[in-house]
Amino acid sequence: MVTELPPDRADEAVAVLCDAFHQYPVMRHVIGPAGGGYDSRLNTLVGFFVAARILRKEPILAIEDADQVAAVAILTSPGDREAPAELSGLREKVWHELGAPARQRYEALGRIWQQFAIPEPHYHLNMIGVRRLHAGRGLGGRLLDAVHELSGSEPGSSGVSLTTEDPSNVALYERFGYEIVGHAKVTDGFETWAFFRRDPSSGGHE
Repeated sequence: MVTELPPDRADEAVAVLCDAFHQYPVMRHVIGPAGGGYDSRLNTLVGFFVAARILRKEPILAIEDADQVAAVAILTSPGDREAPAELSGLREKVWHELGAPARQRYEALGRIWQQFAIPEPHYHLNMIGVRRLHAGRGLGGRLLDAVHELSGSEPGSSGVSLTTEDPSNVALYERFGYEIVGHAKVTDGFETWAFFRRDPSSGGHE
């Protein structure tokens, strides 16, 4: 069963996403190779992503197994929202800890993603992850279905966007109805794909 995780359980969402994204290309690109405090840096970065959703009062969807959170999806809601004042301070604290080079790499990646931004109001799937111990049980697919249902029930949403930097995910998202709206090479061996899945009920065309 997919539920919305309350803010006081944010640390559980962070733990799942850190486990799922431990070797993910974006993390290695931004905060560097494993070792030398990598796990702590990863926790800082993922913790910021989760905290941003909480401060903006945006959804954190989860699936639990035996009272443990096994899979998580964090989302940006449709429409422009004024960022809470606390978010700016938290952002500066995080980048001070991770360092200017990490910030520069992340912001350069963000500029690439921005080129493929969908102009219509929609949900953006920031991160979706399953604990490695629970992989292969279809939990990611169940979360995606829940995200699609959430978007489809929101009159102000035209669909769901996401990006992936794992080539093996491209065909997976296409099977779930996503279309590639952008593709770029970031560095040698590191590429990004942008996707959009239009809600069937929203009408319109890309």
